[in-house]
Amino acid sequence: MIKGIGLPASAMDGGLDKLYVENLVQQVRESSLDAVVALAQDVPYSDDGISLEEDAQFYVPNDYVAELAREHPELIPACSIHPGRPDAMEELERCIANKMPVLKLLPNCLNVDYDDRRFIPFWERVAEAGMILLSHTGGEMTVKVFDASFGDPRKLRIPLECGVTVIAAHSAGRSGIFDADWTEHLLEMFDKYPNLYADNSALCSINRARTIKHIVPSKVQRRLIHGSDYPVPISGLGPMLMGRLGFADYWSCGKIKNNLEHDYSLKRYIGFTEASFTRMDELLIKVSN
Repeated sequence: MIKGIGLPASAMDGGLDKLYVENLVQQVRESSLDAVVALAQDVPYSDDGISLEEDAQFYVPNDYVAELAREHPELIPACSIHPGRPDAMEELERCIANKMPVLKLLPNCLNVDYDDRRFIPFWERVAEAGMILLSHTGGEMTVKVFDASFGDPRKLRIPLECGVTVIAAHSAGRSGIFDADWTEHLLEMFDKYPNLYADNSALCSINRARTIKHIVPSKVQRRLIHGSDYPVPISGLGPMLMGRLGFADYWSCGKIKNNLEHDYSLKRYIGFTEASFTRMDELLIKVSN
């Protein structure tokens, strides 16, 4: 990942955070994108609310992301709060006060079971505040998994029924060869939940390109949002092998050094609509009102 985003390997020896942010902001400014959602990452918690920080492979504090967004208008801050942590409600109020409009959770890796009814007051407050829940769905290979079943989009029913606007990251598709594929369940949920959306993040990678065929139909694209999964590497090889991208377009996009622009260009050639690239902005305006 370090090499893929253009940083030297020596960044791992010190100064990585500063170099990473500078590189990200530069890539946004030099791309066709006006802004990106920068994600915090909480640590996992046990079912009885005990921190499992020793099992966390990385941690990005909410205050850190909020401060970055104040310094860089290209960054829209997303907080991350495990709803089962003892101070979840207090931390949620702090993030609302810090004007963080998105809540990012990786449930299968943070040990978050959306079926737990103890979290209902948390989801009700998220909905009341107009905060968007960006939730990982589908398989996961980059971060340690506690319970793979937590990636099932049907687990999102309680937050949705509490009125939370939800974006199902990766459209609930596979990551590994033997992962369950829940994309069809996600598409069925669109009919019931008008506050449910999905994104196409990471679908230009070779292991997730299988999901594209499910979400390119126009009736599905009305619920789609552009996502990059940065800094996870993408190449466009997967979509090309799946017949979703011509070789000439694959080759042309491969010459683009800016990671964000590379992914954006691949998505355009694959056939994702222009509206998918601005829908997040529309959602942010909608929930803020």
